[in-house]
Amino acid sequence: MKDIDTKSDLSKPYDPKAVEAAIYQREMESGFFAPEAHPPRADNPHADQTFTIMMAPPNITGHIHIGHALENILSDVLIRKRRMEGYKALFLPGKDHAGIAAQYVVERKLRKENKTRFDLGKEKFLERMEQWMRENGDAIDKELMALGLSCDWSRKRFTMDEQYQEAVKAAFKHYHKKGLIYRGKRIVNWCSRCQTSISDLEVVHTEEQGTLWYIAYPFADGSGHITVATTRPETMLGDTAVAVNQKDERYKNLVGKTLILPIQGCEIPIIADKAIDPSFGTGAVKVTPAHDALDFEIAERHKLPSLFVINEQGRMTREAGSHYAGLKASECRERLLKQLKELGVLEREEPYIHNVGRCERCDTVIEPLLSAQWFLSMRELAKKTIKAIKQDQITFVPAQRKRIALAWLAQLKDWNISRQLWWGHAIPLPDTEDVLDTWFSSALWPFATLGWPEKTKDITTFYPTSMISSAREIFFLWIIRMIYSGIELTGSIPFRTVYTHATILDAKGQKMSKSIGNVVDPVDMIEKYGVDALRFGLIWQTSGTQDIHWSETALTAGKKFLNKMWNASRFVLTQSGITNNQDTITKQIQNSKFKIQNSQLTKYDKQILDELKNVMKATDKHLEQYEFGAALHGLYDFFWHQFCDVYLEAAKKEAGPETPAVLLHTLTTSLKLLHPFLPFITEEIWSQLPIESASGEKKLLLIEEWPA
Repeated sequence: MKDIDTKSDLSKPYDPKAVEAAIYQREMESGFFAPEAHPPRADNPHADQTFTIMMAPPNITGHIHIGHALENILSDVLIRKRRMEGYKALFLPGKDHAGIAAQYVVERKLRKENKTRFDLGKEKFLERMEQWMRENGDAIDKELMALGLSCDWSRKRFTMDEQYQEAVKAAFKHYHKKGLIYRGKRIVNWCSRCQTSISDLEVVHTEEQGTLWYIAYPFADGSGHITVATTRPETMLGDTAVAVNQKDERYKNLVGKTLILPIQGCEIPIIADKAIDPSFGTGAVKVTPAHDALDFEIAERHKLPSLFVINEQGRMTREAGSHYAGLKASECRERLLKQLKELGVLEREEPYIHNVGRCERCDTVIEPLLSAQWFLSMRELAKKTIKAIKQDQITFVPAQRKRIALAWLAQLKDWNISRQLWWGHAIPLPDTEDVLDTWFSSALWPFATLGWPEKTKDITTFYPTSMISSAREIFFLWIIRMIYSGIELTGSIPFRTVYTHATILDAKGQKMSKSIGNVVDPVDMIEKYGVDALRFGLIWQTSGTQDIHWSETALTAGKKFLNKMWNASRFVLTQSGITNNQDTITKQIQNSKFKIQNSQLTKYDKQILDELKNVMKATDKHLEQYEFGAALHGLYDFFWHQFCDVYLEAAKKEAGPETPAVLLHTLTTSLKLLHPFLPFITEEIWSQLPIESASGEKKLLLIEEWPA
């Protein structure tokens, strides 16, 4: 019998550091992570079936976090199980170029050198980006491998690979040819620091203490004034109307009258519009079409002009007036309020809590700006997606995500797909410097990674994929966009199941954040506890969609369980008279079949075999329903309590003639059931069992047959 190339054996205490890296290396070198390499198996009902998971590609911007660890470990559990069941199982890894986030990281590094990207120029800056990307990308791959993920690394993809760039161009050209991509002026979220537009989903809204200013706008005929309330007085310099709700009796007789805009001195009308909330402020609202999304819509309906008074750098333009041109918006506000007081039109101010949008990358306050951008029309795409979801072509886990998806699609606006960056996929049209939103390329992930738009063997074999796993926060950013992209570009849904996993919070229930300092590094946890213990701790704490309050207690429990498995396995191999019929048992293990004589079973033999059948069924059921934590809890209880506490103790005192075979059958079956969760200790114990193939070589547990 050939031993696995590690320094451990069952006579010593279990040391994960001594075996985990070596076992993973052997698994990788076996080639069995690739679906084509799975050895043929007689009477395999799944020989012609595939099971495919595309890794949610981590951003190239930094190290993996504990959320990445949870997501990928759960996917790996499914892949390892399907591989053992005989499927052609593919877990395809990769990374995302992260557009604005990656450019921000490299620009931040440049600032430490007292440089900007403009000092380098576009060509040199992109060279710096690619250099940083290569260095960081390799580090991320190693961190993902450290989790024990059985990915086919020969197929790993990056969203800036040459082939992937061709896929992005093909997608753009398809949409553009159909007339679904157009250039138009819309209000966008503008980050003055990143110098680009960003999507609604990339704006972080937080409640902040602000001020509501009440300003008198006099009637042009001198008959009095109307008072408006605003949290952004500097934008009044671009007002082109004051609006009230048409059902508001207070202003019914004022609609159509003309006002004089303070400071600017120009005339603007009072209009009536259904979008106005009569309960906000005085019920009379200033309309600044170029700097507010709702105001822009009102202006479109009433054919109002738009005045651009704040530019892309967050400074006031000439249209704001010579007194304010060139000032930062905050400086303008201060000077403007002073002048309004002097004019006697600033009636009062009061504290006001409101939502402030900030760039999720750099925390800069977002400025709504009227900007010419490239848009993807969503009406047709949303309609097709809604139809597919209503027909249950895709299963959502948990089920309520289906309702959430349909509600979001029903109100979906056209997607601003252009970004004013240097790093990313250039829009493949002449006379444009913009690049595509990162999520445009990410939306192609399930099929671009398999060679689309070419009809490759991988596309034919592995698409549509089986499932995708992601966090809640990218459900709309990524999951829904992959669905309509797959339907439109390939004619098929991209995956059959969407699994939305829980979010890991800190022990106090707060979201993990580098700024708060409560982030958990999975690499640190591996160094402290080992990979299997980390996997155990994460899966153990997974209960449906309930958020996880992080606790290292679960990792400590995992480490104790590994030791329990190790010691129990040593007992099975060295005690209870196993050596009396070693040759027979060895052959039975080799054939994965134990010929146990029921007539010679003790009551404890019968009891453990019944319990084993029950846990096999329960494990299958839980994993089919994506109940990872419940599956592990069941296996833990069976192995620790029924097998170790009850059966092993009984075997010491009341061993029957079939007890050695029952012991080994229960142990080997337990190792198979636990392998997807804890691949390293199960593989190491398996290597110590007297199992050889016909060629005399040790068979990896990785490709053993799943207990049926």
